[in-house]
Amino acid sequence: MSETNSIEIASRRLKLALDALEAAAERRSETDRSQEALATQIHALGADRARLASELDQATAHSRGLEAANREVVQRIDEAIETIRSVLAHED
Repeated sequence: MSETNSIEIASRRLKLALDALEAAAERRSETDRSQEALATQIHALGADRARLASELDQATAHSRGLEAANREVVQRIDEAIETIRSVLAHED
């Protein structure tokens, strides 16, 4: 094997190695971008979850308030019915 032939073979091997290194670096860069996108999505999901949890807490509190008001209204209606019955019974 001549010296020129050895240099050409070494040059080809070096080029193949550099191409492989470049491809590996591109794959790594793509993986990093994917991980960043995933981290962004996870952060967005966490923010949505926190917002929805807060809205659920507010809706639950509102519902409890409505239930309490409903019980009070029912109690007042029952008292009014009893008062009317008492008045009607006295008239008889």
